[in-house]
Amino acid sequence: MSATLASSDAGAAPSAAHGPARSDTSHPWARRALARSLRLASVTVFLLTWQAVTSLHLNLGIVTFANVPSPVATWEALLDLLHSPKLAQHVGFSLWRVAVGFAIATVVGIALGLVVGRFAWARRTLLPPLELLRPIPAVSWIPLSVLMFPSTEASMIFITFLGAVFPVLLNTIHGVEGVDRRLVASARSLGTRRWQLFAQVIVPAAAPSIATGLAIGMGTCWFCLVSAEMISGQFGIGYYTWESYTVQNYGGIIVGMLLIGLLGMGSSALIRATARAMMPWTRDGVAQ
Repeated sequence: MSATLASSDAGAAPSAAHGPARSDTSHPWARRALARSLRLASVTVFLLTWQAVTSLHLNLGIVTFANVPSPVATWEALLDLLHSPKLAQHVGFSLWRVAVGFAIATVVGIALGLVVGRFAWARRTLLPPLELLRPIPAVSWIPLSVLMFPSTEASMIFITFLGAVFPVLLNTIHGVEGVDRRLVASARSLGTRRWQLFAQVIVPAAAPSIATGLAIGMGTCWFCLVSAEMISGQFGIGYYTWESYTVQNYGGIIVGMLLIGLLGMGSSALIRATARAMMPWTRDGVAQ
């Protein structure tokens, strides 16, 4: 009798052991499916709530949804924009202004950041006026930029430059100041010249911080561009958003906001992907 029980227990043990193993293999797939389901459910609930509060013209006293466009109205405005020849003009002008302003800010911000972060004399002479200008919102520069530049196009590019340059500058300074001094001392002991020290030691070590500053600067660049286009532009996503408000095309306001978000998110993702490809000595932006 005992032998029979022992043999039955021994036969049941492998099946019990294999049971958890099969469930373990299904866990990654189940987690991914659950994550996708939760994301889809959250988006669905958000859209349904949005449609409900706009259809009911919900008024909470502090905030009212009487004039907020519904998802259906936003979708109709998006279709109208997609069939309009002005879509390419709006997106093209905004991309051009961001690209030029961001490129200038990248060169100026990285160059100043390397000098200020590396040399004490530059920190004492250049950092105080830069810190004074940094808290000033780029929007407040718009009237002055209109007076400074002969064309509104140049003034809008200047605003995008201001939005991007300070995040790039400060993150570059932080990256340079965080370089391990032992690396610098070792390079100097091997007879490395000053320009070689920058190119082979300081810039690679500070590259993750510089990449972070570029990604942040790109997002700020879009924010400042929209503000400038609302005031001085004739084409662009910001101008389209403001024009939609003035002509009471309220669905177009949401469309413009979503386009700005998508373009800004895509631009920042492109910068991060390019930075990872150019920094083989790092992984996920962290130096090894």
